[in-house]
Amino acid sequence: MTDPLRERLLRVRHMVRKELRQLFRDPKTKRVIFVSPIIQLILFGYAVNTDVRDVSTFLVDHDRTASSRDFVRSFTASGYFRLVAESDRPADLARALDHGQAVVVLQIPPGFAADLAAGRGPTVQLLVDGTNSNTATVAQGYAARIARDHDVRVLASSGRRVPETVTVRSRAWYNPSLESSVYNVPAVIGVIILLMCLLLTAMAVVREREVGTLEQLLVSPLSPGELIAGKTIPVAAIAMVQMALVTTVALLWFDVPFRGSILALLLAAILFIVGGLSLGLFISTVSATQQEAFLSMFLFILPAIILSGFLYPVDTMPPFFETLTLANPLRHFLEVVRAIFLKGVGVADLWPQFLVLLGMAASGLTLATRRFRAQL
Repeated sequence: MTDPLRERLLRVRHMVRKELRQLFRDPKTKRVIFVSPIIQLILFGYAVNTDVRDVSTFLVDHDRTASSRDFVRSFTASGYFRLVAESDRPADLARALDHGQAVVVLQIPPGFAADLAAGRGPTVQLLVDGTNSNTATVAQGYAARIARDHDVRVLASSGRRVPETVTVRSRAWYNPSLESSVYNVPAVIGVIILLMCLLLTAMAVVREREVGTLEQLLVSPLSPGELIAGKTIPVAAIAMVQMALVTTVALLWFDVPFRGSILALLLAAILFIVGGLSLGLFISTVSATQQEAFLSMFLFILPAIILSGFLYPVDTMPPFFETLTLANPLRHFLEVVRAIFLKGVGVADLWPQFLVLLGMAASGLTLATRRFRAQL
């Protein structure tokens, strides 16, 4: 190794050591780096939940027979619906929905038992609060399935022949129990890593400028490239530690399956972290104060999350926004993480996403470095 190269590496090493000391000197920063990601993962893992259970149900039973009560028990025993109140007046059902007392109203008409005994197929009314469209859609599907199963059970117990119907036997791959946490938690990992990369990189550089220490670094033997390396390497190391930390919590706490390759996940994380660091570095060059950098960071992070497929499937977005998501590194990283965790696929199957992440990391770092050097 030549002497100039050894000297450059020594200067970068001293810069990295200085950055690490500065980061860990403040106890608040330690909590932000190590405690905050775990808290966010647990909160997101439980709060971002699309599973529908114990839907509050209001009952209006005009029949009041053993058959109607048996039908209601079929609903409540499923675990999807929870009876909160009942009445025999139709006016009460509108009040229950208006006041938010119930999400679902089940109304059983008079003559329900007689129609069921005669094999005429009674009709019950299900009113659903459509304010939350996801809950309403899922609840309607559950109700239709429960009603069908109840009819089959009643016909079979009475000795009458069950009408022949098309039988659909479905099976969900990769997430057999269809738990939303299994789908959401791996995506939360990407959101946390991006947030930390932006926060630590953008704020650290602007802080140097505000307190006046950036000018001291400029008059040091450090070149602009060495200064950038010294600023980004510690954050990249911390981000990798956070990646390992939150992945461990996802596997042990939420019991998320991991079927893929550790090396593939590590490679995707490195490319994604480099892209996040370059973005944070770019934000630092266009911000004069820490407050401005903080606002700029959140101006980017919210659209990035919305357009990543974390909250809403990309396929359901309008064509313009679906095309716009292709420029979002978080979208590609979430596709990689979910595929590695749940499907067990590798780089050979995900090479388009890896190629995009590589291109974004390289171009972002080049652009941020040039702008940083111009600012210096």
